[in-house]
Amino acid sequence: MAIPIIDLFAGPGGLGEGFTSVRDGHGKPVFEIKLSIEKDESAHKTLTWRSFYRQFINKGKTLPDEYYQAYQEKDLKKREEIIEQALSEYPEGKIAREEACLVELGSKKWPSSKVDNLIINQIGQKPDKWVLIGGPPCQAYSNAGRSRVGGIRKDDHRVYLYKEYLRIIKKHSPSVFVMENVKGLLSAKVGEEKVFDWIKKDLQVGGKYELHSFVKPATKDSDYLIKSELYGIPQKRHRVILLGIRKDLEHKGEYLEKTDQVNLDSVIGKLPIIRSGLNREFVSYDYLHSNNNGKPKRVYTQLKDSDLLWEDYVNQFLSRIKKWDITPLNGLSKGISASKLSIGGEFIKCDSSLEDNHPLHEWYKSLNHQGFEIWKLAGIANHESRAHLTQDLMRYLFASLYVEKNDTFPRLKDYAKHAKELVPDHENVNSGKFTDRFRVQLKNKPATTITSHISKDGHYFIHYDPKQCRSLTVREAARIQTFPDNYLFRGSRTQQFHQVGNAVPPHLAYKMGKIVASMLDQ
Repeated sequence: MAIPIIDLFAGPGGLGEGFTSVRDGHGKPVFEIKLSIEKDESAHKTLTWRSFYRQFINKGKTLPDEYYQAYQEKDLKKREEIIEQALSEYPEGKIAREEACLVELGSKKWPSSKVDNLIINQIGQKPDKWVLIGGPPCQAYSNAGRSRVGGIRKDDHRVYLYKEYLRIIKKHSPSVFVMENVKGLLSAKVGEEKVFDWIKKDLQVGGKYELHSFVKPATKDSDYLIKSELYGIPQKRHRVILLGIRKDLEHKGEYLEKTDQVNLDSVIGKLPIIRSGLNREFVSYDYLHSNNNGKPKRVYTQLKDSDLLWEDYVNQFLSRIKKWDITPLNGLSKGISASKLSIGGEFIKCDSSLEDNHPLHEWYKSLNHQGFEIWKLAGIANHESRAHLTQDLMRYLFASLYVEKNDTFPRLKDYAKHAKELVPDHENVNSGKFTDRFRVQLKNKPATTITSHISKDGHYFIHYDPKQCRSLTVREAARIQTFPDNYLFRGSRTQQFHQVGNAVPPHLAYKMGKIVASMLDQ
């Protein structure tokens, strides 16, 4: 029997994907998610469809054709129709809908008694072995969030959401729990009290649990910090992850093993090459009308995207940048052509998008999931570029060319040094807080942290290839987060980005899951 899992604050399912990918010596899944709880509607839809996938794969069944039809559908509305029909017609769809629950923990609509009933209905009354996983919302603890509001406010309900996680531990006594949060949790305070001290004390639940780190024996708070790039994840994602073990179980002294670092180019470099889109151009200020801040309104010209127009703009920018002697401009002596490019799409046909000998090849291609026929995908989903402001395209092109020569992305002072119009027109541009507002991802290193901010703009996630002159796509962000290629994100592109940015890297969760599986095999 697979060990039941309940996933709280599940997002699109990164932690759950990792744990349910752990196999025993016979190729059977060690864990089975019985309940995923998430309040975001789009993430909940993604969870439901992934659960549908698992009902077939984990039981050795062949995936229905509708799975591939949905993956290959370019129109979001039609894709949703295919998915919802499949969920209604197949018995596996009913199971998936019972597993993935649209619930806001801590809300009046979902009091503790209703949540407890969901748990008992799925796993029964305190089963012998089960695992609780999840990460309470972290915006209140994040360094960026605290910077914006001047510290943690006592009335911020998000600070206390972990208490719902704690309540479920006390009520239902999981064998093991795994709780993930941001690095800022280590330094977060309310008044003079450290939030992390509250959490550590609370999570020991009257001496019933011991807290452990996944990376080393914990003697200080920083020992709970996992630096993902040290463990084979192509991303410098640093997160606090706590492992709680009920005292009737024994920690076996197993920890995550460090591996060679995986660079960005190796995971996104062979994906279909696409260009950015165009949407508008800033032309002037309207001094007769003001915005909410009392400053004159910006006036834009709306543009109709086309290959020729895009090519004309980027080559105008390239001609200017060539005069600044910032790079050898390898391969760009004749300019940039859009003739073989597109802006991508919700599905793009392609043959191979990863080297066969890549250390994560089996993972991305889901080859460890028995019965999955990867060739049926015939391409990549969620790989459409954003449409950008023309002035941002010039900044992206400058930044990616600057990186080729300097092996680091330019700061705002570097933009200002070359051209006034490269400096963004933002109120806090001179505050000194956001000198890295436009950040190119370096191809020969792990990427920087993919966050939910990627749903707002791509300025921190500029592609290193100047010929594409764009920010990262959802699929590229998903590769960086180590979601398998057959993981389909539902909702609008903005909602897809938000899901990916909030997730735990599934391959890291898989490695943690193997440690937990070994611990429970006693």
